[in-house]
Amino acid sequence: MAPTTTRVLRLLSLLQDRSQTGRELAERLGVTERTLRQDIQRLRELGYPVHATRGAVGGYRLGQGATMPPLLLDDDEAVAVAVAVGLAEDGSSGIADIDASLTRALAKLQRILPRHLQRKVSALRSATAVGPATVGSREPDAPVPAATLTVVASAIRDGATLLAAHAGAEIEVEPYRLISWRRRWFLVAYDLGPHTWRALPVAGLSLVRAGSRRFAARTLPDDDLVAFVLREVAQTGWKVQARITVLAPAETVIARINPAVGFVEAVDSRTSVLVTGADALETIAIYLSMLMMDFRIDGPPELVAHVRTIARRYTEALGGSPGGSHGEPHPGQLL
Repeated sequence: MAPTTTRVLRLLSLLQDRSQTGRELAERLGVTERTLRQDIQRLRELGYPVHATRGAVGGYRLGQGATMPPLLLDDDEAVAVAVAVGLAEDGSSGIADIDASLTRALAKLQRILPRHLQRKVSALRSATAVGPATVGSREPDAPVPAATLTVVASAIRDGATLLAAHAGAEIEVEPYRLISWRRRWFLVAYDLGPHTWRALPVAGLSLVRAGSRRFAARTLPDDDLVAFVLREVAQTGWKVQARITVLAPAETVIARINPAVGFVEAVDSRTSVLVTGADALETIAIYLSMLMMDFRIDGPPELVAHVRTIARRYTEALGGSPGGSHGEPHPGQLL
């Protein structure tokens, strides 16, 4: 039988998970039900509200008390909380007075983490940057297993290559940075196959494992790797892409759009090009309606039809008539 203090702390941890019967708790602790009842009483004397219910489905559960009890986490839970708090801190919560609390909470957790867990958390935090917050419609989530992120972050820390299956092929890359953006994860890496820099969606990688080779760091493709990922995603990372000519200077467009929308190139002093993408053309059409500038759709042609539908709805909502035929939509038309 474990020492009383150790056993009571273990009991407190079990009660934090869910309601359990006395027999279940006694078996998991390796004690008699009488000893269990004594340990339950010890917790109550310490101020923890342990509630008991009788009957065939009865059991014990931890209720809400007046003070915060010790929070006992397993290894995976501890790493998850530390990384999540760290991302919230890095990503700016947007809530007044909470950032300092996040910093203190993270510092407390890191001080008590075992060394092997500290290495996991440190690798993930040092390897990760957070993309800009966005407003408006959000693309579907692309969840990534925590084990995959741990492998990738460890390879970044160790300067080791990564092997993975991607788009039906085996790839080997030099990993440099993880970017967390809009509940998606991207890996900035140098692909040793085509010898090019890539922003790889981590959700699209499988069978991820560390390679045996170490590599010397290359010159990065951009001083701002978050901007690099946003640019790559706008060009290739979405299911659909669009090219828009905006009748305004590039600096005006850049100041207007969220950096997550896409990237802007100057054509001349009065015209620029916006390259953007999304998982649906309808999403791009909505973004363009928020641009508040005159523009032409260079492609694809299907996007023109979506913008025409929005224009018709706006017109009818104001009591106007869509009036005659507009003809077939085509790229390059001013809207």
